[in-house]
Amino acid sequence: MHPYIQYVNPHLGRLLSNLKLDKSFLTGNGCYLYDSDGNRYLDCIAAYGALPFGHNPPEIWDAINRFQLSREPGFVQPSALNAAGELAKRLVELAPTGLECVTFANSGAEAVEAAIKLCRSATGRKGVLSTLNSFHGKTMGALSATGNDRYQKYFDLPFEGFSYVPFGDLEALAAELSGRPDYYAAFIVEPIQGEGGIVVPPRGYLAGAREICSRYGVLLIFDEVQTGLGRTGTLFACESEGVSPDVMVLAKALGGGLMPIGACLSTAGAFNKDFATKHSSTFAGSSLACRVGLRVLEMLTDPERSILDHINETGRALKEGLEELRAGYPHIVRAIRGRGLMLGIEFGLDRDTFPGSLLGIMAEQELLTPVISAYLLNREKLRVAPTLNGSSVIRIEPPLNITREQCEEAVAGVGRMLSVLNEGNTAKLLSFLVGNDTGRTYSVFIPRSANKISPSGDEGRFAFLVHPLDVQNYPQFDESLYDFSENELGELIDKWNDLIDPFLISRAMITAKSGRKAYGEFIAVPRTTEELVAMPKAQALQELKAAIRLAKERGARIVGLGAYTSVISMGGLYVKDEGVPVTTGNSYTVVAAIDAVNTAMEKLNIPAAQATAAVIGATGAIGKGLSMLLSENVSGLILIGNPNNKDSSIGRMQNIAAEICRYLASLIASNYSFTPGSIGHQLAACKDLPAAGAPLGDFVEFVRGSGRKNRLISVSTSINDVLPRADVVISATSTMGKLIHAGNLKRGAVVCDISRPANVSEEVESMRPDVLVLDGGVIEVPGQPDLGWNFGFEKGLAYACMAETMLLALEQHYHNYSLGASGITIETILKTREWARKHGFKLASFRSFNRPLSEERWQTVLRLREQDFQLPGTASK
Repeated sequence: MHPYIQYVNPHLGRLLSNLKLDKSFLTGNGCYLYDSDGNRYLDCIAAYGALPFGHNPPEIWDAINRFQLSREPGFVQPSALNAAGELAKRLVELAPTGLECVTFANSGAEAVEAAIKLCRSATGRKGVLSTLNSFHGKTMGALSATGNDRYQKYFDLPFEGFSYVPFGDLEALAAELSGRPDYYAAFIVEPIQGEGGIVVPPRGYLAGAREICSRYGVLLIFDEVQTGLGRTGTLFACESEGVSPDVMVLAKALGGGLMPIGACLSTAGAFNKDFATKHSSTFAGSSLACRVGLRVLEMLTDPERSILDHINETGRALKEGLEELRAGYPHIVRAIRGRGLMLGIEFGLDRDTFPGSLLGIMAEQELLTPVISAYLLNREKLRVAPTLNGSSVIRIEPPLNITREQCEEAVAGVGRMLSVLNEGNTAKLLSFLVGNDTGRTYSVFIPRSANKISPSGDEGRFAFLVHPLDVQNYPQFDESLYDFSENELGELIDKWNDLIDPFLISRAMITAKSGRKAYGEFIAVPRTTEELVAMPKAQALQELKAAIRLAKERGARIVGLGAYTSVISMGGLYVKDEGVPVTTGNSYTVVAAIDAVNTAMEKLNIPAAQATAAVIGATGAIGKGLSMLLSENVSGLILIGNPNNKDSSIGRMQNIAAEICRYLASLIASNYSFTPGSIGHQLAACKDLPAAGAPLGDFVEFVRGSGRKNRLISVSTSINDVLPRADVVISATSTMGKLIHAGNLKRGAVVCDISRPANVSEEVESMRPDVLVLDGGVIEVPGQPDLGWNFGFEKGLAYACMAETMLLALEQHYHNYSLGASGITIETILKTREWARKHGFKLASFRSFNRPLSEERWQTVLRLREQDFQLPGTASK
């Protein structure tokens, strides 16, 4: 790991690594950077304007070397500082009229802090007004003035006294100042918003702000940290309107790309004794930094260099080139913004631009501009960057001495990127994240159109949380990803998942047989099962809760927990108080699995009362429910638990066996008619069976005693020892491994796998033609509506846990449901079965290994059963 990532900023480092922005540059010369492999990169960021003459400008190094030879002292406060005095004098000579005093700082943020203190001390007022979407630095005061709460909220900011008005809106400014007379000390504004997205205000805005501030006795601060010192084609951006502020802050370019320095210039009227005697900084005004600053000003004003003319000429050429690209891709590029060499490309991208694509998700979550920047860096060797606040804008802010040819190089690189982006092919755009693009070909695919269904207001409302079981689920959503190998896909997803928040993946309107309707949205948690298992539980729950919050914000009244989201939330118990009811959907999952098994046994002529059933994962909520219902019909039941916790698993399964016996005892007491040979029928003849109303402890003793002897219900953690005895196997675990394989199944067994990821090995399909494997829990939704994403199914099919969420919304039963082991009861199971019949939900046609089960497969199993077929080396009776 690079020491910067390990020791300086691991969080930022991971983000840079994920996007391959973690280049290690060894040398820099002018507008170019060079990495350890000798690759050359055209730098169009220029440290956000802090590199006015590019990397390692010889003139600045000459000033530094001359300072060394002069032996001038660097820090001698308090005294009459020679270099600081000379630089201040030159700044005042060049600055807008009226600015007469200079306070030095070490950065732009420090200069803003000084300006705020200066204005408050000068006016005796507290208020500081700035603009929305502005950026003034990341120290506490400067960040309070920054008009974006996404950078403030983590630090208990803004401080009291800071307010904001829309940028470019003089009416709003006047209204705010007139509405709070004698409150505001200053109005701070950027002549062009930089981090806000290179936003140029309407002509006359600065002059209007000057007049309004003067009218209300409010000091006007121009933040020229990024726009100042030639960046926009004039020495100071406010010169474009001939406006002079009361205070102006500078930094970035003043250090020549090699020294940190900032400056706060003010009028004599604003500068005051309280500020002058109470504000200072140890390193501000250092002799070396000021000598560099003087050299920068010399270079900017040298008539032989005519650098301002050069900025205007190259800036015009660069903007014209980008405007031509915008004209060619108007659906992608919304505008080219800015002035001089402070330009921005505004992208007009959203989910509708790239439907059925991860590109649309990235655009929605403000990640596409960082990805575009990373693509340009890695594929085009062009260094650009998004603006902090303007998430749809990429800045083009090269060194001021960039050549016309280098501008053409930058435009050409951007043009090639737009050509790729225009294809809407995620794989092609992100290929740089997974390796070399040389020789790679890409398929042409037609993105799915966006599902435009929306609620009307009267129907039930639900959301259902989904997540990819493994990396192969991603191409099912974005088909362009089929061009990646499994290893490449895994590498891409490892990077992508860390960047993305939960998102809306699809929506559907359910119209039931009963006539009721429910509108639902499917929210994706961008983590595979393996990731959810591996990550710290607190992080997994945090991401899950973020998805629930999104569902709630979008109007869901009940939220279903799909796949592993149910497991990590302890069957929903950890997220039951997030402001919206949740369900695991496990009650109806039990119903669906039992219906599937019963139908399969009937079709294969397997009498349930002569069959032994095994439930893998019997201690789980679903496993317990399955065991209860199976006990009504089968002749024997094997409960299989976790071998890693043998003792506790055995004890828990004995308790479940006791609950089953108590349940059957209640049925016996109600004169329930059991099929001869079934567990219930055999227990009815057992004299030692406790009475229906007996305590559970009595049934536990029965299970451990005489119940154990008759082996109607047995418990085990040794799956390979007991599974070969089972005619019917249902797997309902949260285990990622393949527990069921060709060698541990009985001849002619029926297997229903409702675990996701699946617990049945794919080898069973080819090696055991006598075994029928069913994908459990698949339901046909009434009317077979388009769910927006097929989840690997045909249109109109859904998992039973999804269907339960739909049923709750149709019933408008907005309460927590099917939570934890205790939340799945005979009552909840039978209630979901009742609702399903009422609203027209039914078991879908059988599927096996994620495909529809063919009639040929049925006939093969039937034929082998009739032949009493036995494969060599497989388990038998």
